[in-house]
Amino acid sequence: MSDEPNSERAVPSYESYIFRDRATRYCTVIPVINEGERIVSQLTRMRELAIDQLTDIVIADGGSTDGSMETERLQALGVRALLVKNDKGKLSAQLRMGYAFALDEGYDGIVTIDGNGKDSVESIPLFVEALDDGIDYAQASRFIEGGKALNTPPIRTAAIRLVHAPLLSLAARRRFTDTTQGFRAYSRRYLEHPDVRPFRTCFDTYELLAYLTVRASQLGLKTREIPTTRSYPANEPVPTKLTAHGNADLMRILFRTLAGRYNP
Repeated sequence: MSDEPNSERAVPSYESYIFRDRATRYCTVIPVINEGERIVSQLTRMRELAIDQLTDIVIADGGSTDGSMETERLQALGVRALLVKNDKGKLSAQLRMGYAFALDEGYDGIVTIDGNGKDSVESIPLFVEALDDGIDYAQASRFIEGGKALNTPPIRTAAIRLVHAPLLSLAARRRFTDTTQGFRAYSRRYLEHPDVRPFRTCFDTYELLAYLTVRASQLGLKTREIPTTRSYPANEPVPTKLTAHGNADLMRILFRTLAGRYNP
């Protein structure tokens, strides 16, 4: 059970820049921090695919300083809202901010995708279809039929398939093949379920991703894996957040998730 006593909804303070009214049933939340041209290219591709007509696009910025969050450009690229966190916390804090905004705005579900350009944005309609089908948690997978893993470092593939996915599958009580990706979808029903409570300060770095991977099936909610493409740069140094300290933190999160320590 969670060791956090506070039952109130904890959302980081942030500034919001709203460019237009809500227009769709679902939104796509993109967490970013200093993604530079990667997020600009990703948003350009999403605009070309008319993703902004299918789901409203919300950027959850952790405090970028590289100029990539210039508001006029974001608006021209079809972004509906920019949220800029001005509070403590890392990725999970950004996600709490984005998801709280989406629920408050009345969206029935959320698609979420990293802003580093590695994921197949053309797969977003598959997540919308899953939400329309009543799926509460949809997870991207490069390892199922129809998915592709391009230039994935072998050590990362091994870590996912031999450690990360097996442990979270055990916790979830159902098999997942690709559990590290932030490309996923959540229903409003899932995020507002009284036995989920995602808006807690114990979710700061990668905890919320691990927790939400397993909690839906634990509660008997509907889940689905969706084939996607995950691409790393070819003939370039591989961008990665993996370090000895980071690996230790990740293992701590995995075992806390397995033990149910984040469950309310």
